[in-house]
Amino acid sequence: MHRRPGARIMEDMTIPQITLNTGAVIPQIGFGVYKVDDSEAEGVVSTALEAGYRSIDTATLYGNERGVGRAIAASGIPRDEIFVTTKLWNSDQGSASAPAAVDRSLELLGLDAVDLYLIHWPTPERGLYLETWTALEGVLADGRARAIGVSNFLPEHLDAVVALGGTVPAVNQIELHPALQQREVVSANIRLGIATEAWSPLGQGGALSDPVVVEIAERNGVTPAQAILAWHLASGRIVIPKSVTPSRIAENLASVDVVLPGEDLERIDALESGGRVGPDPATMNRA
Repeated sequence: MHRRPGARIMEDMTIPQITLNTGAVIPQIGFGVYKVDDSEAEGVVSTALEAGYRSIDTATLYGNERGVGRAIAASGIPRDEIFVTTKLWNSDQGSASAPAAVDRSLELLGLDAVDLYLIHWPTPERGLYLETWTALEGVLADGRARAIGVSNFLPEHLDAVVALGGTVPAVNQIELHPALQQREVVSANIRLGIATEAWSPLGQGGALSDPVVVEIAERNGVTPAQAILAWHLASGRIVIPKSVTPSRIAENLASVDVVLPGEDLERIDALESGGRVGPDPATMNRA
């Protein structure tokens, strides 16, 4: 396997980075903590940090910000070497509610600022995401977040935010895996200078048993998860796999050293089937 270029070395591993439209850099592979209980989060995140991850992705919805913060504090790693993302839940949207929600997250995390703060869903029927974005620009201006972005936004939502004439989102975090590649959303992100970040990058594990993925992995001497993550990385996306198993945590990170042949990348590209595993942003309006 060929080693990828990158800017930060963790032990013997080089972690590639993506430069955001703010000029800040984010590790291209990070660690997600969706459905990790707060009581487990400290131990799981500590394992990830020890393995070499330097980007941690959490959210108000996950209910584990306190555990994540404890792991960061206990790690002994300088704060400026860990990129921390959290997200605003739908019920906290609005000009008054959003800044208060940021403060609650910072208190739970034990941090003065997060590196990236996202609106978790547009919830278009509620009609508050533009007002919320303007409120987050204030959070950015006062330093509580070093960058702001969105999650699960479709092109029409992105265009409406950019049309406000202020800050362009740094990141759009979307469901993206071989069965759901969201090419229209990715194209909109590129057009607007927004980085694409993939959640559920393995399709909640569904992609691991795909015969094409299995064959590619076996021929390249890697695991199916590593093959899929290498495909994401080759496409220039940020990716945040999640596991609570130490061996798989390390295995996922090792995908940074996997470079698949072009024909294998094209075969994974061809697996698009519209197989969404999460809610549709056009209709997801839960508070």
